[in-house]
Amino acid sequence: MLPALALFVASQVCAAPASPSYGVELQGFDYPHPVERYAFQSQRQALEMAYMDVPPRGEANGRVAVLMHGKNFCGATWESTIAALAGAGYRVVVPDQIGFCASTKPAHYQYSFQQLAANTQALLQKLGIQRATLVGHSTGGMLATRQALMFPASVEQLVLVNPIGLEDWKALGVPSRSVDDWYARELKLSADSLRKYESNTYYGGQWKPEYERWVTMLAGLNSGPGHEIVAWNSALIYDMIWTQPVVYEFPLLKVPTVLMIGTADTTAIGSDIAPPDVKARIGRYDLLGKQVIKTIPQGRLIEFPGLGHAPQMQAPERFNRTLVEALGALDRR
Repeated sequence: MLPALALFVASQVCAAPASPSYGVELQGFDYPHPVERYAFQSQRQALEMAYMDVPPRGEANGRVAVLMHGKNFCGATWESTIAALAGAGYRVVVPDQIGFCASTKPAHYQYSFQQLAANTQALLQKLGIQRATLVGHSTGGMLATRQALMFPASVEQLVLVNPIGLEDWKALGVPSRSVDDWYARELKLSADSLRKYESNTYYGGQWKPEYERWVTMLAGLNSGPGHEIVAWNSALIYDMIWTQPVVYEFPLLKVPTVLMIGTADTTAIGSDIAPPDVKARIGRYDLLGKQVIKTIPQGRLIEFPGLGHAPQMQAPERFNRTLVEALGALDRR
């Protein structure tokens, strides 16, 4: 075989398979359960919120659990928790928030946690759900907190899983970014950058083959035909997170609350541009959980030593068992 041809053949054998690209509403990515759509009007435009509505398996306990995803997550990333809660008798509702994943990406939207909470509450009312347990992860923890503050009579229990917003990064000295700066940053998102960040932050520096699906999900959404509108909505959402901390409002919570913390988490919005002295003292979840739980009136802290930002994905069996037990303990209070 000619040397040049041999090099060509070798390169084709060793080349990594091309990453898939997905539609602007994540068309082409497989969700673990059928995806339904809630059509509604908000801010003078027609929007659709994608969601899964999973019935209990076996004997129903008459309860509803609403799972709220984080910023770099989707409803699908709750896959193992959906199975565990449905198996424990819960009806499980899992929305993708507007601007995320399989839901509408509006060209213009004033994002706020109160708007997303109102959207989610309207979905639950449409489904005939009067009261529910809210389980919010990461940014979903900020949203679940806001929803519990706005609609306390509709929330039986609140579970916050490595929520962000446990500290006010701006007040702690992290420099601000404009929406345009966030947009430029999000346009550069790639599978490689996602994989590196997730390995370090979500999984404590460890990597397993099953995590690759979630990298592909985000990278494929970002690289698809909706590349610019996906990045733009992501920028608007980051600005919402940055400007609307919930840490000051935890004392106002009126519902039983469990704070579940993977202690190896170091998530802090803007840490990549923070001065070294500021970066060293933010994102310390090993300390934040202990500090914040003292401010929550009916709060209980559960720590997962050594786990990162996504304990439900890093150690799903352990997390799901602990979650189901924690919800039962809240019932008995």
